[in-house]
Parts: sequence; C-alpha cells; structure tokens
Amino acid sequence: MGKKMDNLADLSYPELIRKLDGKRLARRNAKRTNPAPLPATQEEREDGNLNGMREAAIPLPEETAANDVNTHSGHRLRLRQRFRDEEGFDHFQDHEILELILTYGAPRKDVNNEAHELLDTFGSLKAVLEARPEALMRVKGIGEGQATLISMIVSLTKVWERRTVETMHRILNRSELERYCRGLLMGNRTESFYVICVDAQCRILGRRKISEGSLSEVSAYPRSVMETALNYNAHSVFLCHNHPGGTCGPSPEDIASTAQLQRLLNGIGILVLDHIIVAGSQTYSMAQHGDLDFRTRSRSV
Repeated sequence: MGKKMDNLADLSYPELIRKLDGKRLARRNAKRTNPAPLPATQEEREDGNLNGMREAAIPLPEETAANDVNTHSGHRLRLRQRFRDEEGFDHFQDHEILELILTYGAPRKDVNNEAHELLDTFGSLKAVLEARPEALMRVKGIGEGQATLISMIVSLTKVWERRTVETMHRILNRSELERYCRGLLMGNRTESFYVICVDAQCRILGRRKISEGSLSEVSAYPRSVMETALNYNAHSVFLCHNHPGGTCGPSPEDIASTAQLQRLLNGIGILVLDHIIVAGSQTYSMAQHGDLDFRTRSRSV
C-alpha cells in the first residue's frame, strides 16, 4: 500500500488539476529547450511518495394515545418522539430502529419480538434492510405490509442519492466525489464501473457506465474508458466502481487495472484524479490512500 502525501492527495480537485497541468507544461517547455532527460526535481522526488498508490417517518395518519389501546402504545409514541427530538437514529439501538419501522406496519401490536427475530435471522440491521420482501416474510410475525415497508428503506435512500447526483454540476473535493459515486452505485446488487468526465474547472461533462458484472468481478474496458473521455473532450476523469458483497478496500486487481488506465489516459493527455470504491454507505479513495501515481508522465496535448 502506498504512502499518501498531503500536498497532493489532500488538494481540492481544481488545485490538483492546476498543479499537474503546471508540471506537464513545465516538462513540455523543458523538453523543447533541452531534449536530454531531466533529473527529477525536489518536488517530483517528494511527490514520489505517492507512487504505488494504492424522516422522517412514512407519512401515515397520526395515531393518538386514545387509538393506541394496547399496553405498548406508550413505548411506540416514545420512540417516535425520540426520533423527532434527536432528528435521526444516531443514538438508537438496531432493534429500536426496526421496532420504530415496524410500528407503522402493525400499529396496534407489540413488535419488539419481531425486531429481535429479524436481527437474529439476518445477522445485522444492514442485512435486514437489504433483504428481499419474500425473505423477510419468512420470519415469524412479519407480514407483507411490514416486509414491503422495510424493503422500501434502501430503495428510498438510493432515490435520494441519485436525485442528489442529478443536482451536482461540479466536483470540487473528495467529499463531493464520494457523495456523487454513492449516488451512482449505492444499493446495486452487481458490480458496476463508471467513468465521470470533467473539464479543467471540474465541471461535470458527463458519465458513462463502462461495464457491469458479477458480484465478484468487473472488467474496466480500457478502450471504452478512453473513447468516453475523448467523446466528452474531458480534461480529467474520475473512476468509480462498487463492491456489493464485501468491503470497500481495493483488491490487487483493482489497483493494477487503475494503474493501467492511468497510464493509457495520461498517454493522451487526460488526468485520472481519483478512483472511488463504494461498498454500501462506505467509500474508499485511491488517491487519498496512495494508490494513484501522480508522477506518471503524460503526453502534452
């Protein structure tokens, strides 16, 4: 794993473009005046450390205390009030989150047992929320309405993420890039690979899904990536793909294929600014972790 370097990996993307463009211009001018190979500058030696980088509740009619005739009505109302007061689930236990969701599918029933049964059956809250309705309905006490309600959560999150992507016109920093990539990939059950094309001011020119594969493998077709970047007349590109069945850390194949794409794109004067891997809500930046080689020399265009 490469060692990240703050003076490049921590720059905003427009600043990174300016720095790398400046280096390309300096090399081009130096080559014109002195065709012999130039020794590495101190800045390049320092930059060498980068080498090898590797709510709201669903709006149903409000239930009043008078309508909650069972003995657990007070508990349900307290959960809802707590969600509103805390503006989210940050301090909820996993079973409490499921309890609150399930109350809207069974408004007059104690659902504590069902919440625990779901967690015991699927192993985690994440697995419960990602389960298909038919699998949820095999758990004792879970009916069609509750199963549908639970399965809507991730789908709604995906819609929100994608609507966020649609409103973005520039990608200025890593946080914005990660949000953009989550919007493209979060919740996908198969691996997909995207290239995102930007101009020199990091304005988004367009994106293209290059490939879609199995749960274990995606092929990033170099020719398709290069054609996409050229068709959009891109100054730079971002790459992203997802790991739906594992962690967001890169595999050796991820690192090798990214290095190949970076060499090819640099050869036609197009920068690779970052490669983001998405796994659920988690993301991994290859630039941040030192998995991109910003010393790669590119042809001047």
